[in-house]
Amino acid sequence: MNKPLAGAAFALLLTGAVAAPAVAQAPRDTATRAVAVNFAGTVALSNCSGSVVRVPNSLPSDPALVLSNGHCLESGMPAAGQVIKDKASSRSFSLLNASGSKVATLRASKISYATMTDTDISIYQLTKTYAQISSQYGINALTLNDAHPVQGTAIKVVSGYWKRTYSCNVDGFAYRLKEGEWTWKDSLRYTSACNTIGGTSGSPVIDTATGKVVAVNNTGNEDGGRCTLNNPCEVDQNGAVTVRQGINYAEQTYIIVPCVGPGNAIDLTRAGCTLPKQ
Repeated sequence: MNKPLAGAAFALLLTGAVAAPAVAQAPRDTATRAVAVNFAGTVALSNCSGSVVRVPNSLPSDPALVLSNGHCLESGMPAAGQVIKDKASSRSFSLLNASGSKVATLRASKISYATMTDTDISIYQLTKTYAQISSQYGINALTLNDAHPVQGTAIKVVSGYWKRTYSCNVDGFAYRLKEGEWTWKDSLRYTSACNTIGGTSGSPVIDTATGKVVAVNNTGNEDGGRCTLNNPCEVDQNGAVTVRQGINYAEQTYIIVPCVGPGNAIDLTRAGCTLPKQ
């Protein structure tokens, strides 16, 4: 995994790895114009990255949601097969503006949903609504795309923890991605330019053409190991294993959208919801 970090000692180990904040792209011609991708709406956790997100039908009056990885939970990594639902939490998040400066501390009221089975996500419900965050801090939530991403799409991985942005493309999709005891389905594989590091776990993966979130950054093969911790392997439909040292991955987020009901409640019984159930 792009493992969580545990404080300043880890930060010192990676000193020099932090790049300048993302710069908005200049407009292109109308047919190929890309949106500006920056740090607005991203958050820094104590050990990971994340973002304030909404689904297409979320209302301004709904309690806001923060998306990160399941393996970034304050209680530790969920076991294979474990689902966490509506668990009280008071975790705090540093909200960033476009330039990467902290503008507020947001606080969770609960973990709405978390798992490391089939996918690697945590969804926190906040004590503030989208309208409150927008009016008080001038920051709008990022929108989760409701469709499967496409191979070749230009993307940016935006880390609130490091205030660093990675630019690459969707290289393809792993039928199964296995790391230690965990297995994830249809994981998004980056081209090599997105060489994400520890602390980038939970970063939103943003389609640069739409500005929408298509995945959440979660892991990479560090040492060439085969299906071990920090060395995930790809497994195809026939069981053949492929190891891609130095390549990183994310978990698609369109599957979250059908599971979000009125009031931003995670409802695993909704039509089309395929997230693992308790």
